[in-house]
Amino acid sequence: MALYRPTIWLSLLTLMFCAPLWAQNEMEGVRIWPSPTNTRVVFDLAEAPEYSYFTLRNPTRLVIDLANTRQQLDLNQIQNDSDLISRLRYSTPKDKQSVRIVLELNQAADTQIFSLPPTAPYGDRLVIDLGQHDQSPPQIVKQQAQATNRDIIVAVDAGHGGEDPGSIGRAGSYEKNVVLSIAKMLAKRIDDTPGMKSVLIRTGDYYVDLNRRTELARRSKADLLVSVHADAYTTPQPSGASVWVLSMRRANSELGRWLENTEKHSQLLGGAAEVIQDTSSERYLTQALLDMSMDHSLSTSYELSRDILKEMGQITKLHKKTPQAASLAVLTSPDIPSILVETGFISNPREEKNLNWATFRQNMADAIFGGIQKHFKRRPPDGTLWAKLKRENRTHKVSRGESLSLLAQRYNVPVSRIKAANNLESDMVRIGQVLTIPN
Repeated sequence: MALYRPTIWLSLLTLMFCAPLWAQNEMEGVRIWPSPTNTRVVFDLAEAPEYSYFTLRNPTRLVIDLANTRQQLDLNQIQNDSDLISRLRYSTPKDKQSVRIVLELNQAADTQIFSLPPTAPYGDRLVIDLGQHDQSPPQIVKQQAQATNRDIIVAVDAGHGGEDPGSIGRAGSYEKNVVLSIAKMLAKRIDDTPGMKSVLIRTGDYYVDLNRRTELARRSKADLLVSVHADAYTTPQPSGASVWVLSMRRANSELGRWLENTEKHSQLLGGAAEVIQDTSSERYLTQALLDMSMDHSLSTSYELSRDILKEMGQITKLHKKTPQAASLAVLTSPDIPSILVETGFISNPREEKNLNWATFRQNMADAIFGGIQKHFKRRPPDGTLWAKLKRENRTHKVSRGESLSLLAQRYNVPVSRIKAANNLESDMVRIGQVLTIPN
């Protein structure tokens, strides 16, 4: 048997030296997700990537080296709808065990590259985020300079998007698709209402960074941010809709973070920034104003959440009948009331079926809108058309023996105008009914 030992050792050494060749990583796919402001490129890999990268100019290129990876994909077949990337191609690798990929860019771009571990439905990934290099900084929101009778602006945010599908139902439904549909329906209801205007944070199937969602709402001078989601759990039993607001613990930590970043004070303070010329030297005044702004945002969010829950409770089961608080990044804007609406559990087969039903999605959008409308009719933002109408219009609580004709005579207003202001189809009124009396 001793004669065979050298042969065995030689075989073992051969296996050791050949192992790296057998363990080569593989590119299983490449996906390009363009959005209005940036492009995300995702490399799907069999294993966690070992990578390095550098940029070149004239022409602008991003070069990525993937170590211990095979070159087996045809990059010419990759769908590319990005205005930022002109071409995706291979180049000469630095060694035989690696692959070099070149992204030819139409302009300089801010670049961020990172790897992600496997999460359903994807495996290991290498992600490249390319942002427009010449993006202008957020503009200061000057409340005093806003025109009177302006629209109430509601930023509608559809959760997830792009390579982030969100929760996935048992029938294969993606949360990102369901909530984008509801968000568009909600935006249409808002735009069809005089005195209101919507801003869709995500208009297509692409991902928007969580911090950028609040930044886009601020750029639009939004009075409210509504983020639309669909819940999920590890078991199919949980069901029902809910509304979430920012927890005080997270609010306090976010407030501290905002205070430390003096560059963003002017964005938060709005017109007050014209009074506080040096926010670093007036730290206590700045903190007091931000405290008031945060308190207003939190109280408004909670009050609005209750209105939306009442409306949603008429069309679906509620998972929680009161607003819930959590540390959610999309809710952390101190100057914009923000809520997150969970439209149901996509992990529940019955609710997944509902969420895939267009009629249910429209009813859900109508319910969310109904809560928003009820809140802003009660407390319209200053300077808006709704605030002006509330000041000009009077209200009257109907007492026993009163009729529309009697009220029209008392207030010297035609019956037709009272009916129009209250959406009345007949001349009948009930005791205790509160009517708007137009001037």
